Amino acid sequence: MADRHGPVLIEEDIGETPKASPADVPPVPDMAVEPPTGQAMQTMAALAARRPSRLARWFWRTAGALLAFIVSVAAWEAVTALLAANPLLGYVAMALTGAFLLVTLLIVIKEWAALARLERLDRVHKAAEAALVENDLAEARKVTDRLVALYAGRDALAWGRQRMEERRGDVFDAEGLFHMAEAELLAPLDQAARREVEAAARQVAAVTALVPLALADVATALGANLRMIRRIAEIYGGRGGTLGSWRLTRAVMTHLVATGAVAVGDDLIHSVAGGSLLTRVSRRFGEGVVNGALTARVGVAAIEVCRPLPFKGQRRPSVSRIISRSLTGLFPGQKEG
Repeated sequence: MADRHGPVLIEEDIGETPKASPADVPPVPDMAVEPPTGQAMQTMAALAARRPSRLARWFWRTAGALLAFIVSVAAWEAVTALLAANPLLGYVAMALTGAFLLVTLLIVIKEWAALARLERLDRVHKAAEAALVENDLAEARKVTDRLVALYAGRDALAWGRQRMEERRGDVFDAEGLFHMAEAELLAPLDQAARREVEAAARQVAAVTALVPLALADVATALGANLRMIRRIAEIYGGRGGTLGSWRLTRAVMTHLVATGAVAVGDDLIHSVAGGSLLTRVSRRFGEGVVNGALTARVGVAAIEVCRPLPFKGQRRPSVSRIISRSLTGLFPGQKEG
């Protein structure tokens, strides 16, 4: 019987293939990190730019007209019934109904005035572009006169208006006159508009990164962009109401979607996320930065739409610079540009 306590020898066949060593195993590849896409901003832009079908528009129009008719008939019958049963209560109901109609009329007038202001800005912008193309000095002077009248009630621009009156006679070409108007009247407004864009980009980026609730980033992006576009319109003299702001927002978003400006490219990721550094640290941080960058793009487009003069003498706002200023210190790795 063999000794079980002795050494055990295992003979290895020389002809067999040697076993693999752990050192020879290739390293495990890094998990592929999906780059941020700015889904919240892309969803918001698609919702804002989407136009309902003609059938849907007529459905809501007829539904609104029918509802208004039913409410009007019911209110009339209620008031007449109260007048017959109790004249005092009937007069109170009539007074309340009249007050409601008056407030509604004032709201309609306000919205109409807001749309008229936006149309006025658009007409000044188109007239300025035509004067630049034709180099028409007379037309350029008319445009600057309308521009001075537009900002006549702003005390902060009083010095700029005075400078325009003193120096406009020394300019003999349309482009030089518009350069002067940009420097004296629009430069402070451009700075205020850029601050609004930076604030909106910072808010959208922070909520996207820090609030993990579903659709919270989409709602925040929609609200922040609507408020930003409305404030930009007010800065340049638009004073957009509810309908005017929504119409302007749809125009801006439609332009961005048509031109593909809401699509995320490699240049955007590298410029705002340091070569996808944030996406490796946290995907939520990366989404926040990209959503903030897309908000900045929307803000720059809104500035170009609302500004009464095209950018010629002044520099067009840079999206990368706005992002670097607005997101400095908000996320790790962000440095001021």
